[in-house]
Amino acid sequence: MDGLRKLLLEMKKYLSTIILASILLAGLLTFNQYGESWDDRSLQKYAAKSINAYITFPQQGKVNITPEDLGYYGPAYVMAVDLLSRALDFLPFPLPDLRHLVYFLTYFAGILAFHSLAKRWLSDLPALGATILYATQPLLWGHAFINPKDTPFLSLFLISLALGFNYFDKLPVESGPRPKRIQLLLTALWVGSVFSLFIFTESFYNLISNLIHSAHDGNANIFSLIASDILTAKPEIYIQKYFILFLRARATYYLLFTIYLLYLYRQRLPSALLILPSAFLLGFTTSTRILGPFAGILVAYYALRTKGKRAISSLIAYAILSLIFTYLTWPYLWMNPIGHFIESFKEMSLYPWTGVVLFNGANYQLTNLPTSYLPLLLAIQLTEPIWALSLTGWLVSIFGANNKRGLVELSVLWFVLPLTAFIVMRTALYDNFRQILFILPPIFLMAGVAFEAVKQVKWQAVLIGLCLVPNLLGIVALHPYEYIYYNRFIGGVDGAAGRFELDYWGISYREAAEYVNQVAPPNSTIWLEGPAALFQLYSREDLKTYSTNEAERADYYDYVVATTRYNLDETAYPGAEVIYEIKRGNAVLTVIKKP
Repeated sequence: MDGLRKLLLEMKKYLSTIILASILLAGLLTFNQYGESWDDRSLQKYAAKSINAYITFPQQGKVNITPEDLGYYGPAYVMAVDLLSRALDFLPFPLPDLRHLVYFLTYFAGILAFHSLAKRWLSDLPALGATILYATQPLLWGHAFINPKDTPFLSLFLISLALGFNYFDKLPVESGPRPKRIQLLLTALWVGSVFSLFIFTESFYNLISNLIHSAHDGNANIFSLIASDILTAKPEIYIQKYFILFLRARATYYLLFTIYLLYLYRQRLPSALLILPSAFLLGFTTSTRILGPFAGILVAYYALRTKGKRAISSLIAYAILSLIFTYLTWPYLWMNPIGHFIESFKEMSLYPWTGVVLFNGANYQLTNLPTSYLPLLLAIQLTEPIWALSLTGWLVSIFGANNKRGLVELSVLWFVLPLTAFIVMRTALYDNFRQILFILPPIFLMAGVAFEAVKQVKWQAVLIGLCLVPNLLGIVALHPYEYIYYNRFIGGVDGAAGRFELDYWGISYREAAEYVNQVAPPNSTIWLEGPAALFQLYSREDLKTYSTNEAERADYYDYVVATTRYNLDETAYPGAEVIYEIKRGNAVLTVIKKP
């Protein structure tokens, strides 16, 4: 009996580790069961172009990326995924599955960051309960494997906050000795000169171009003196040559000046280096999505709230380093950082998507969504206990005896104000609300406050266990399409079918391809209505596929594959017999027809 008690005590001690490891294991066992998403292909091409820019820019002075290549999107994460998934190609999985593995590991890192944040305001078991409730939301769990943009940004946002908060927690109570005047002057010179050289890259290019064209036309300037054949050679040759020379000179100046500054601050260097991880993560997050600086604003709020004026100098360094890391990881910004960043912000604020949004049985333009769009989706796409728990947590935090003022303020800044702005400003949204997943964590932190309001630990555990039941049932019932989750308030996915978006990313085309692979005779012809590439990725090599993306057509099609999105299953070969349906419950995602 004593041995059993000792074992239970040990398990309690390592409960968080055991449960978090179980979540990790669940993802590792299932990551290769999800289909590719509609957006993956274009982002892979963008990642390849962005990675190639690190070769072409120093060698040719060119960044071959345009807005049509998705330059307005930050490429940091998709570049990292491309490099990591290729580094993992020794594993016995195809490249799409390896990308899904990287997506999930990023999601899991965000879970750890969420747990770290939760423990700031909650005791151990409520913090763990809030973390599990967050991690196993069917909606988020499904996105964790297939989403190359939104759940990674959510996780990077959480990690940025956790690292930023941790850094400012460690600021000394007393400030160190003030820097010498010469150190401050040289630092100001470094900031001014380095930022000017990088911000005005395009201006320097235009200056070189104008001078060389002028010298080529016979006018006297510095290039007419140093280039002997300037009158006969093509101007483009010298423009490229001297612009690359400028880039190399700038890099040399930057490195030498930075090394000298580090030498001057060598006594402060060990403590100063601690800011690098948090600054890098913020820069990387910004270079993943344009709203990344919002994480920096929340970190600044926390730093000023907890450390006051002592945090200002560190916040300035944090901001400067984050800007540098953003620039370094976003090639589209290199020629014109400020101009392209502003263009990206405008573009992503009102994304010019031409499709329609299915909401509550009606189709809307994404800039003309009803004010009920976000409130209703938030109510029906999270599991049933969430809002009761979260609202209870808000009430306890505001009116209870335990001081949760810091959490309330953070939640207002992180969730309430952005949500209100999105609704009032009618922000362009589509595919439900996947673009704003990053504002959801405070909902679960407040749910943790509700768990903590139950005084006895055993009843806390019971409440957490009961609240997790809908999560687990949703994951099991919908796998691997958890991201289409709707709760019982709307009748689940059955009640949502035809009224709300379901498999809007077409990941069920993997299962469609696997079915056709099994039943189709050799060299069968397949008509693909919808995201054809998602089917072709998994189909047999002998199958001949056709879609609206190609001009070629077959005389006859043995099978037709169509998604139910946009009612393509009804409009594609309407008289053909449906021989197979991919569905969950009664909600059909994709059909296979036999003409």
